[in-house]
Amino acid sequence: MWLPRLAAFGLAALAAGSAVYWGLKWPGQANDASAASIAAPEAPAIDPQTLARALGGGLVAQTPQAAPAAGLAASRLTLVGVVATSKQAGTALISVDGKPARPYRVGAKVENDLVLLSVGTRRASLSASANGPVSVVLELPLLSRK
Repeated sequence: MWLPRLAAFGLAALAAGSAVYWGLKWPGQANDASAASIAAPEAPAIDPQTLARALGGGLVAQTPQAAPAAGLAASRLTLVGVVATSKQAGTALISVDGKPARPYRVGAKVENDLVLLSVGTRRASLSASANGPVSVVLELPLLSRK
C-alpha cells in the first residue's frame, strides 16, 4: 500500500522540479539580466616576476664584484670553491685566466705577485705579501633558486 503512494509522490516531485527548471529557462525572463550583473569582478593583473619573488623563486646567480683590485690580477682570478678549517688554515680553489681551478693553501703564491692570505666561508683574501694588507677579495657567486 505504501509503495504506490511513494511512487506517485516521486513522480509528482520530478514533474514539479522539471516545471520549475523549464520555467526559469523560459526565453525573455528577467533572470538572464540579473545573472549577468552578478558576474565576478575581474581579477587584477599580476606580474609574474613579482609573484616568483614573493614565493621565493626568480633569483638569479649574481657574481659579486671583487673588492679593491691590485691591477688586472683580480679580473683574471675566479674563486671556484673554499675549504675553510680555521682563520689560520684552509684551502681555496682558484682559477687563473679561465684555466682549470687549482687548490691553494693559505700562504701559497697564487700569481706572481699575489699570496693567499686567508680563507672565509665564501671568500678568499689575497695580498701582495704574506704580511701585507688585503689587496684582492674573491667571493663565490650566490646560488640561484629556481
